[in-house]
Amino acid sequence: MKTRYIFSMGELKRKDNSIAFKNKKGTIYLPIENIRELYCLNEVSFNTKFLDFISKAGIVIHLFNYHGGYSGTFYPKKSFISGDLTIKQSYYHIENRIKIAKSIVQGIANNIHEVLYHYYRHDKKELKPLLDWLKNDVKKTLQKELNIKQILFIEGQIWSRFYDSFKHFLDKDFLMNKRVKRPPDNPINALISFGNTLLYTKTLSAIYQTHLNQSISFLHSPREGRFSLSLDLCEVFKPILVFRTIFDLVNRKKLRVPKHFDKKLNFALLNDEGKKIFIEAFEDRISETFLHPKLKRKTTYGHCLKLEGYKLIKSILEDKEFKPFSLKEKM
Repeated sequence: MKTRYIFSMGELKRKDNSIAFKNKKGTIYLPIENIRELYCLNEVSFNTKFLDFISKAGIVIHLFNYHGGYSGTFYPKKSFISGDLTIKQSYYHIENRIKIAKSIVQGIANNIHEVLYHYYRHDKKELKPLLDWLKNDVKKTLQKELNIKQILFIEGQIWSRFYDSFKHFLDKDFLMNKRVKRPPDNPINALISFGNTLLYTKTLSAIYQTHLNQSISFLHSPREGRFSLSLDLCEVFKPILVFRTIFDLVNRKKLRVPKHFDKKLNFALLNDEGKKIFIEAFEDRISETFLHPKLKRKTTYGHCLKLEGYKLIKSILEDKEFKPFSLKEKM
C-alpha cells in the first residue's frame, strides 16, 4: 500500500476510478488501487463527491496548510469499530493507566539510549553520563509509586536531555536552545515538528485499521478534539523514525539551512525542496525491512505501528503486559 504526497496547490477530483489532481502544469491521474494515504502539503480544493469516492476506497487524507502546519485528517467512515472493545479500553484506562504510561516512558528512554549509543561508540564519549542516566536512573525512578503528572515530568526530562545532547554530534546550524513547537523558531525545531507530524499521521492511519478507540489514551490525557492514543503509540518510534532521519540528513549534509529552509520565515520552516528530501528519507526509513523475532518473518517499522495497536488490544483483552516497540529487540 502506497502513500502519495501532493506538494503544490491545485484541485482534487474523481475521474472514473482514479484520483485526478489538476494544477497550473496540467493534470496527474492517480489510480486508487494500493493508495492508503494521501498527504496534501499545500492548499488543495475538493468537493463532497470526491470525499465520498475516497471514503469508499478507504483512503485517509492528511491536510496541511501553506506553511506546512498540520490542519487535520479526513477519516473514512469507520469500518473497524467495536463497542465491546471501547468499553473494555475505557475500563483498562481507569485501572491500568499508570502502568501503561510507565511502559511507554521506559520505551522512549530505551530507544533514545539505543540511538545515542551509536554515537557513543563512534567516539562521542561525552554522551556517557546521559546513557547511564537513561539506562539506570530512569528505570529506578519509574519503579516507584508515581502519579501521571510525575510520569509526564520524567518524560519531559528525557526529551530535554536528549535535545541537549545534540550539541555533541550535530552541525552548529542545527543546534537548539529550547524546543519550540507552534510555530518552530529555528531549523532543528522545524525538522522535529515536521517529522513528529508525519509520524503522528502515520500512526493515525495504522490505528484506523484496528478496533481501538483513538480518543482513549494512557500517557497523554484524553481530550476532546484530538486522537491522543496516536500520540501515545508513536512516542517510542520518534527516536527511531524521526530523529534518526534528522541526524542522517543533517550529518550527511543532505539538508542545508540556506538551501532547504524558508529565508522569509527566518529559516524556521522547510521549503518545498526540503520537505521532499525529508519525506523521501522518512519513507525509506519507515519502509525499512528487518526480521521480526516473534513473527519469524520480515516486517517494516510502518507495520510495527499497527502491531503496537494489536499489542495494546491483547493487553486489554487478555491482561497481558504491554511492552512498547524496542529498537534493540526489533519487536
